[in-house]
Amino acid sequence: MNIGLLIAGGSGARMHQDIPKQFITVNEKPVIVYTLEAFQSHPQIDAIAVVCIAGWENVLRAYAKQFDITKLQYVIPGGENGQGSIRNGVYELEKHFSKDDIVLIHDAIRPMVSADIISDCIRVTEEHGCGITTIPCAEAMLQTTDGMVSTGSYPRDNLKRTQTPQGFRIGDICDLHREALEKGVTNSVA
Repeated sequence: MNIGLLIAGGSGARMHQDIPKQFITVNEKPVIVYTLEAFQSHPQIDAIAVVCIAGWENVLRAYAKQFDITKLQYVIPGGENGQGSIRNGVYELEKHFSKDDIVLIHDAIRPMVSADIISDCIRVTEEHGCGITTIPCAEAMLQTTDGMVSTGSYPRDNLKRTQTPQGFRIGDICDLHREALEKGVTNSVA
């Protein structure tokens, strides 16, 4: 099975809005609904789970009903940070799915995910055990030792920026999160 795990546990404080950014309405629809629809309409996605900010679970369920998001199976409490929210999500999925099933972890605030990106992420995860969406790094990247003076640069051709979705086998990502927790790693990129 392939499960979309949407991360919507953040408050979006940098947006300076009264509601979390994933619930802000754009063209008469909340941003999170566009993201849900991308996974709902994808033929290879069997189920959707959302890690949701506290207090917004019923709003999320109401939107899922209103917009016919029938693949939404689990609404999971958010964590203390992004890493904690992802951990909560994959640990919950581990209870319900096989360790060999694929989870695509995706930021709910990124509604423009295409069917091709979802398909590619699933394919690469099936072939290699994980698949991470990347885009070319077009910006100049400088090296510094003091934060002020450049001491060199990195060739852009060798750099990629990570995006979501990021695909993993459920058993593998849960094991990695347990190891990260033991080692005190707090950033999923690390």
